[in-house]
Amino acid sequence: MKWENNRQSDQIEDRRNSPGGGRMPRIGGGRGIGLGTIVIALIAGWLFGINPLTILGALDGGGLQAPAPVEQQQGQTGAPNDEMGRFVAAVLGGTEDAWGPIFQQAGVQYQKPRLVLFRGATPTACGTGQSAMGPFYCPGDQKVYIDLSFYDTLRRQLGAPGDFAQAYVIAHEVGHHVQNLLGITDQMEQARRRVSEREYNALSVRLELQADCFAGIWAHHNHKTGGVIEPGDVEEALNAAAAIGDDALQRKSQGHVVPDSFTHGTSAQRQRWFHKGLETGDVRACDTFKAATL
Repeated sequence: MKWENNRQSDQIEDRRNSPGGGRMPRIGGGRGIGLGTIVIALIAGWLFGINPLTILGALDGGGLQAPAPVEQQQGQTGAPNDEMGRFVAAVLGGTEDAWGPIFQQAGVQYQKPRLVLFRGATPTACGTGQSAMGPFYCPGDQKVYIDLSFYDTLRRQLGAPGDFAQAYVIAHEVGHHVQNLLGITDQMEQARRRVSEREYNALSVRLELQADCFAGIWAHHNHKTGGVIEPGDVEEALNAAAAIGDDALQRKSQGHVVPDSFTHGTSAQRQRWFHKGLETGDVRACDTFKAATL
């Protein structure tokens, strides 16, 4: 992957050398249909070809959660100086360069997420983030969290080496940020209160596969504008997608699979949706919630 000359994002918060502990966040905020929700409905309607009134109807009584007043540990901001830190900053910059124009075409400015580097554990607006959780996105503070030791796990234990595989992981989490901006995350939270655990798991699979497709869109646009993809890179990403499929992880941990408990999708599904985003570069092609088959 050709990342060395890429623009590095300044939206990095480096807590790796920060002392542990710190006060836990306070969560607040209410819900309601407001101007922000209407804007999101218009964006989603343009991107997915859905009537905005339909989206507003789905959000009625819910809407976007107001930003929570968060009090938590802070790290050094800006692009880090070490190689892995610079790599992460370059990948995050690439996601900004991909999603910025897409939102701009809809007449809305893309709200960049912040990416937090940490070691061991760190406070977040979603509770305590721990290395064992792997990389994750917290909608409460609109931040992506990653302990870079996960990349060792990805390489050694899951058999998915390579810098493009590492970049795919970040692009997937940024995909969750895009879902949050579009109001999809909020709709999932509303669904949690209405459906059974089995039905919610099925919805969660579609959410994760859409984030995989969004990661493919990042790869499509970055290669189109900067030629970042080298021979073997796509295979690295597909290998990573396969390694973290529900069926692969369950087979590795317990020797058998339980499809009703899947929350992220099978290896084949994750590969398929990443590839769809990579091939098309079109957000509308990533509507997993309307797909008859995954």
